[in-house]
Amino acid sequence: MKTLPLLKVSGLALAITLGWGIGVAVDAQTKTLVIYSGRDEKLIGPLIEKAKKDLNKDIQVRYGSTAELAIALLEEGQNSRADLFFAQDAGALGNLEKKQVTLPIPSKLLDKVDARFRSAKGYWLGISGRARVISYNTKLVNRGELPLLVSQLTQPKWRGKVGWAPTNASFQSFITAKRVLEGDGTTLQWLKAMKANGVKDYAGNSAIVEAVGRGEVYLGLVNNYYLYNLKKNDPNLPVANHYTIKDAGAMINVAGVAITKTTDQKADVEALIDYLLKPSSQNYFAQETNEYPLVKGIPAPSNQIPINKLNPPNLNLTDLDDLPGTLNLLKQAGVL
Repeated sequence: MKTLPLLKVSGLALAITLGWGIGVAVDAQTKTLVIYSGRDEKLIGPLIEKAKKDLNKDIQVRYGSTAELAIALLEEGQNSRADLFFAQDAGALGNLEKKQVTLPIPSKLLDKVDARFRSAKGYWLGISGRARVISYNTKLVNRGELPLLVSQLTQPKWRGKVGWAPTNASFQSFITAKRVLEGDGTTLQWLKAMKANGVKDYAGNSAIVEAVGRGEVYLGLVNNYYLYNLKKNDPNLPVANHYTIKDAGAMINVAGVAITKTTDQKADVEALIDYLLKPSSQNYFAQETNEYPLVKGIPAPSNQIPINKLNPPNLNLTDLDDLPGTLNLLKQAGVL
């Protein structure tokens, strides 16, 4: 698949000044649909390829980190060639909504997804869901001793036994949720206490689950689907997921989409969003990426608790937009 070149954010202003635009390779006359995707190509590439054939559309994807691409959209402004932003978390979508660079999505599409997983004002829409969990080693931890809240991970019995990924976007969204729910002071105190309790740093969720499986740590703060993706290759991995109750550690975030103001193909973009909400696409997320489908009637991923049986906090996902504040707090705590 031909993808758009991924430029460093620092070069965006120069590119715009010179009139290149990030989508220089896209001829406007070809009516190519351009997606800026913070979702990894391994996860959604096959589905996008199928959409190209089923919709008979020329679709090009620029892959990168969600935060980087959100910044790119803001810096490019009216020069952007993006038609659709596909983010891996709601925080970036909320930020773009507040910066007024996206268009409202028609109610016929919004209404397919529970109100919890879409913008209250209609400017972004969740496509798949991911729950925060504590993955634990089933040989080293009895289920009855697992914490009900992530705040309990600072207890002495968990010293040196917990893994997290401070540089990971999903972890940072979790910290943003904790800030929204409990305030900056409480969140900062928890971060410092976790560090003092010997929490171990990892590069990402998969590395954490693998470390839990090896017994390197007993518990790991991750998203629900990483365990099941790893178990495809190692069914005997001694790891299970534990769900906390109504705290930030139990939040359900989304991977979702927003229509950019720069699009001149709104009908085609809406057709693609509709495609992503069809049963076949929602089943793709449930079966291939082990994420939660967000359209009613589509079964949850195998061996996972249905999304309506979870106990997440009462949280407006649009409020997860303050990533800079979260990064500052993580630095203040000495975590980054």
